[in-house]
Amino acid sequence: MTALDLSRLITAVADTIAAHAEELTALDQAIGDGDHGLNMKRGFEAVRAEAEAFSAKPLPDALKAIGTKLVMTVGGASGPLFGTLFLALGKEISADPDRANLTSAFGKAIEAVAARGKSHVGQKTMLDVLQPVHDALAKGSSLAEMADIADAAAEATAPMKALRGRASFLGDRSIGHMDAGARSTALLVRTLAQTIGDKA
Repeated sequence: MTALDLSRLITAVADTIAAHAEELTALDQAIGDGDHGLNMKRGFEAVRAEAEAFSAKPLPDALKAIGTKLVMTVGGASGPLFGTLFLALGKEISADPDRANLTSAFGKAIEAVAARGKSHVGQKTMLDVLQPVHDALAKGSSLAEMADIADAAAEATAPMKALRGRASFLGDRSIGHMDAGARSTALLVRTLAQTIGDKA
């Protein structure tokens, strides 16, 4: 991944999160603190501001730097979780990853997020999107297919009862609302897939 590619990816992700900030906030207002959209927008704008510096680093170091920035700037529960995803990915990925390395690194990153959030698949969190995407990556799915899987997985959190986070306090009232973290994760997956193009 060249420096230009990473900078372009950062810009695309920041644009997408900014464009969907109100939607994410509305989702979070239904069953959470109502700050997810603004928090995510702030975090990725902070990453965008340093895109040039990040893209000059080797990929593992760039991902770790992005993760650190997200932890420091996103706030709420999402900062540590999304930050952990990038930090753990940076620790496991090679400077020029192939699909096998990316699959392994992504799997380890998901485990780190699960440990940080003390949660697992089926509890109405971002893990409900991350795990199906990882499974698709492992099976050799295309980037476009993974983006569709991520969108469907986010939608599938709506009928779930929340068992982690602020939404879990609502019990059955959390049913019927898509999880904001799952939605923002799906947005990231689709943006990365569309920006990279189907070359993986």
